[in-house]
Amino acid sequence: MDSPAPISVLFLCTHNSARSILAEGYLHHAGGSRFVAHSAGSSPRPEGRPNPLALRTLQEAGIATDGLRSKSWDELRGPGAPRIDLVITVCGAADQACPVFPGAPATAHWGYDDPSAGDAPDAVKLLAFQDTLERMRRRIDAFIALPPEALAPDRLAASARRLTGV
Repeated sequence: MDSPAPISVLFLCTHNSARSILAEGYLHHAGGSRFVAHSAGSSPRPEGRPNPLALRTLQEAGIATDGLRSKSWDELRGPGAPRIDLVITVCGAADQACPVFPGAPATAHWGYDDPSAGDAPDAVKLLAFQDTLERMRRRIDAFIALPPEALAPDRLAASARRLTGV
C-alpha cells in the first residue's frame, strides 16, 4: 500500500523573516516525511535574509536553517509552485488579505506577536524569539500528533483551527 502524500503546509507572515521562518524550520525538523513545510510573505526582507535572531533561535534549538530564506508568497502561487494543502497565517493579527493559492488549500490563523518588534536590545529580543518558538513548538507538535483522519482534506482546516488554545 502506498503511503499518503505528505501534507504541505505554508506559514505566512508579512515579512517572512521571523515567525513564519520559525514555524517552517520547526515543522521541517519535527514533521518527518508526513509534512512538507514552506513559508512566505507579502513583503519579504531584502535579499531573502531572515531575521538573524530567528536563525540563531532555530540553530540554538538544534534545528537546521539550511535553505530558509525570506520569500514572496508569489513564488508559491505561480507555475511550478508546490501543492499547498494548508495555509497558516502566524502574524499577531490577520489584518492583511491573503492571496488565493492554487487548489484552494485549507486555512487557519495561529497568531503570535512579532518577537522582532520594538527597540529592545538583541538579548531581550532573543528571549522573545525563544518564547515564540516554544509556543509554536507546542502547537505544531499537537498538529503533527493528530490522527490521520483529522488531517484529511475535508477536516484539515477545522483540525488546525482547533489548536489555537495550545
